[in-house]
Amino acid sequence: MRTAQEYREKLRSMRKNVYIDGRLLGRDDPLLIPGQNVIAETFNFAADPRYTGLMTATSHITGKTINRFTHIHQSVDDLLKKQEMTRLLCQHVGGCIQRCMGVDALNALAVVTKDCDLALGTNYHERFLKYLEYYQENDLVGNCAQTDVKGDRMKRPHEQVDPDLYLRVVEKRSDGIVVRGAKAHNTIAPYADEIIVVPTRFMTEKDADWAVAFAVPADAPGIYLVCRASTLRPRKEFQAPFAQYGSADSLTIFDNVFVPWERVFLCGETQFAGQLAIQFANYHRHSYTGCKPAFTDVLMGATALVAEYNGVAKAPHVRDKLADMVAVAELVYGTGIAAAVKAHRAASGSYVPNFVYTNVARYHAGVNVYHEHEILADIAGGLPATLPPEGDFLNPETRDLLNKYIMRNPAISADNVHRCFRLCSDLLCSAHAGISQVAGIHGGGSPIMEKIAIMGMYDIEAKKKIAKRLAGITD
Repeated sequence: MRTAQEYREKLRSMRKNVYIDGRLLGRDDPLLIPGQNVIAETFNFAADPRYTGLMTATSHITGKTINRFTHIHQSVDDLLKKQEMTRLLCQHVGGCIQRCMGVDALNALAVVTKDCDLALGTNYHERFLKYLEYYQENDLVGNCAQTDVKGDRMKRPHEQVDPDLYLRVVEKRSDGIVVRGAKAHNTIAPYADEIIVVPTRFMTEKDADWAVAFAVPADAPGIYLVCRASTLRPRKEFQAPFAQYGSADSLTIFDNVFVPWERVFLCGETQFAGQLAIQFANYHRHSYTGCKPAFTDVLMGATALVAEYNGVAKAPHVRDKLADMVAVAELVYGTGIAAAVKAHRAASGSYVPNFVYTNVARYHAGVNVYHEHEILADIAGGLPATLPPEGDFLNPETRDLLNKYIMRNPAISADNVHRCFRLCSDLLCSAHAGISQVAGIHGGGSPIMEKIAIMGMYDIEAKKKIAKRLAGITD
């Protein structure tokens, strides 16, 4: 397994292909460091003996100890540990741990490549296992590039005026394929080792060129990572762990990118494109049953803390609102546990979390995002939005006055009150907060997509039979 330092050193050696606000950046640019700080924790925790067996796993192909973020789930226990690991790490960094999308893509590929081979006689699963061994041996960080830019949403890939609006194969060669197109909303891409591409939707026979899955290095020739970096307001002296973390997302452009055959895991098999799309979504939504409760934990903790500092912690309406947050966090987490316990074993040997429970959990997480932020805003009051900048708390002319007038309970220092409200401000009013809220709704699939998945998998006919029996309807 790698160390966080080795991860950072690898990034520094990669070709420059990250663009932010018109500039071509190296991966050591300060805008990208907060996101790398998040990923570094996945290596730090894996190296900590206290978390052996939780942050690490045993590879089913080599028998070696590996980082759990590179593991293919081989049991219900693996799914439960992945969920627990995700919640713990997200609590630690105060938000998304980001590395989950790579392992979720790997698990989806493990299932679908085997199913495709069994149905069509292809050899994708063998290719995938060789790639997986390389991925595990080098403890790589992967971005899953799934969402195409889509163009006209009412048209299928082959119906678009510009065929590149869904990523497609433009050439097949003896040594590989050439692809062109773009994938959107790619969190972690500018500080990932690999880009793992999977389809975004079900395909028809006419969409064969768009039914493609593969993996390439994130700095491969022809890849442009056009990014937006999200960081919290920099701290001068009031340093805090939360302030050192951030994220970056990429519109990942593939401009005639060559992919060798050994890294191609689907190419034209349209009947498996949709299966791969939904398998990735299922695994990723199960990861959300760990991360979203963790983010609720952070908001809940901030709400309870600011209520205590404001002297209203015992007020009935405050306890009622905190109970709402507890109910959401533990409902989502508990349903994720149910999804793991009710998992089924695929032909590849991988364990697949229950689709209905996974989507029910992700749905409730998504529709409650703004409600949870509303609770914190309600209890904290207006100060998170109007809190003077940190420099005014450091300025000798205004420092003592601000410390005097920020006080609440005399038993709590002005410094602690200030730090509490600056955290609330970061959680509610920063650019990073706005992005986190939108990502909380749409990341891994919007609530409407969870509803579609639920109704597609749920046995409504069985419920109608219950009603018929109770009503005495015998036909």
